[in-house]
Amino acid sequence: MKISEFPRRILIALGLPVVLIALWWFASAGSTSFFWPPLSTIVQAFPETWTADPLLHDVLPSVARLLGGYLIALLVGVAAGTAIGRSRTLRALCEPVLEFFRAVPPPVLVPVIALFAGYTGSTSKVLTIALGCLWPILLNTVEGVRSLDEVLLDTARSYRLGRVATLWHVVLRGSSPRIAAGARQSLSIGVILMVISELFGANRGLGASIVQFQRSFAIPQMWTGIILLGLLGVVLSALFRLVENRSLAWYRGQRDAERER
Repeated sequence: MKISEFPRRILIALGLPVVLIALWWFASAGSTSFFWPPLSTIVQAFPETWTADPLLHDVLPSVARLLGGYLIALLVGVAAGTAIGRSRTLRALCEPVLEFFRAVPPPVLVPVIALFAGYTGSTSKVLTIALGCLWPILLNTVEGVRSLDEVLLDTARSYRLGRVATLWHVVLRGSSPRIAAGARQSLSIGVILMVISELFGANRGLGASIVQFQRSFAIPQMWTGIILLGLLGVVLSALFRLVENRSLAWYRGQRDAERER
């Protein structure tokens, strides 16, 4: 990326958020509604609400559960998806089950897991996030592995690459764009399930804090929790894009080369 393009991209990225914040600020400036406080009131309540203690005992545990469940889903989804994508027989056996679970909304898993595993500890919450994030990664991995160019696999066999080398350098590398697409989708699902999982039997956590503020009619504090949740999503998305850009730099270079032909 050229240096001259960096300020332009920053302006484009920040332009719409700045406009929306300005509209919210002026639209709510004279608000007398109890449920729609002025944005200035919300901003003033933010540092008072999210001090060191709630950040340490509410936000960080929530993020840890999110990352734990997401990483489990990523490992299981890529491993199982690679095995299913490489085997026609296994794919034919698993396809009806995969289609069934893909149609099930992830939030539906919350009461089911609570019924069998309880919901007082972190294990069931991590399991909820992992199961919800699993299916986009798994299905995209299956499609990515299945759609690999046979020429690549024939070339690997011609050079007598071992199974591990073929799996790492050909199969996973060739399907990595699809895997990244599923991982991005699963990240947003994970944030949603992180909040929903804390609505049941949880006294601490970001989602639980937002609900407690709502039930105690601490509306400005509730809005600060919603804004903090949105900022968390933005940070996670930016980190994911950074990792994706570095790991798929070869893919972007290949696409640019094909467009220039």
